[in-house]
Amino acid sequence: MAGIPIPGVNPEELKAFFEQFQVFGLFNVFTGGTMQNLSIVMLGLGPFITSTVVLQLLSMIFPQLERIYKEEGEAGREKFNQLGRLLSIPLAFLQGYTMLTLFQKRGVLQNLTVSASIASVISITAGTVLLMWLSEIISDKGIGNGTSLLIFAGIISSFPQNILQTYSGLQQDPSQTLSYVLFFILSLFIIFAVVLTSQAKRNIPVSYAKRVRGRKVYGGAKTFLPLNLNPAGVMPIIFALSLLTLPGMLANFFLGAEGYVGKIAQQVSNLFANPVIYSVFYFFLVLLFTFFYTLIIFDSENISQNLKNTGGFIPGYRPGKPTAKRLSFILNRILPIGASFLGVIALAPTIIGRLTGIMTFQFLVGGTSLLILVNVVVETYQEIKSFLQMQEL
Repeated sequence: MAGIPIPGVNPEELKAFFEQFQVFGLFNVFTGGTMQNLSIVMLGLGPFITSTVVLQLLSMIFPQLERIYKEEGEAGREKFNQLGRLLSIPLAFLQGYTMLTLFQKRGVLQNLTVSASIASVISITAGTVLLMWLSEIISDKGIGNGTSLLIFAGIISSFPQNILQTYSGLQQDPSQTLSYVLFFILSLFIIFAVVLTSQAKRNIPVSYAKRVRGRKVYGGAKTFLPLNLNPAGVMPIIFALSLLTLPGMLANFFLGAEGYVGKIAQQVSNLFANPVIYSVFYFFLVLLFTFFYTLIIFDSENISQNLKNTGGFIPGYRPGKPTAKRLSFILNRILPIGASFLGVIALAPTIIGRLTGIMTFQFLVGGTSLLILVNVVVETYQEIKSFLQMQEL
């Protein structure tokens, strides 16, 4: 499916388009390279991911949606996922139509009739639905999360092509051997740092009160409540890159305009074309969105209430608001470290690219793609390990 393109594609204009608008490179990561080919599955699982994130944000506004989202058990998760699937269909149709219109205006698609446009949009929407169905089958009958595994497969699909490009480049210019060696050494160091930081947790001691029922004593156990160093995951990089590339993309659309509009567009384009300014804005936006998204997904009051309901408490702190304040205090202490590391990872492709001059194997150092690869591999490994331990019992 990834090799079946929609009709009327101009390969040269398509390549120039992706070089000019970097934000679509991020979308290309989540579609597994299918967008860069303009295939019938060019949107990948992007509409489903977008609909899920939108529903999570809307759950903070609408109480009924919040009750569905926070409903315990498999039934609550299934309802929320079903809403995400239903919302992803109109989103896929809208995104497909918007993308086709944009590509036609930029000259990427040529001689596309009205009937061909309608058929292309329907095919793109059907491709997204088919991928959602495949991800559900993988999640239900396989090991691991189907959505994550499909994105993972799409990212590493460029690995054979990168090997071929590397071999051809070394044959033409053997002097690049040292640059490739330096590149892979830095890549291994970054992968090690990402794995270490992704698994880093701040364990908060939790004790459970003893309860006497008849002649038996229940509770009294001691455990830990783990807080991730970076609870927001890869989402801050996505938000920061989307917001940062938006002004430059809009400016490129108005570069040919006359008067003040064209002058302002030229100044904005030159500003964001400066790599130093771009990197500084990028780093601070990642920090900002890390704190913002963590506030959305981490509810210290809800966690403290759950501990209180189960008889748990943090030693030295009363259940309820004191526990919530303690959790927020610890999170605010560790979050700047995780946010700073995430900002460095986001800038890793630019830094390593300038040091080595190597543009292949970017998924080994790319902020978004590398975090996805590491998280998927670690989660899948843990699920396989748990499955094998259950089989031994």
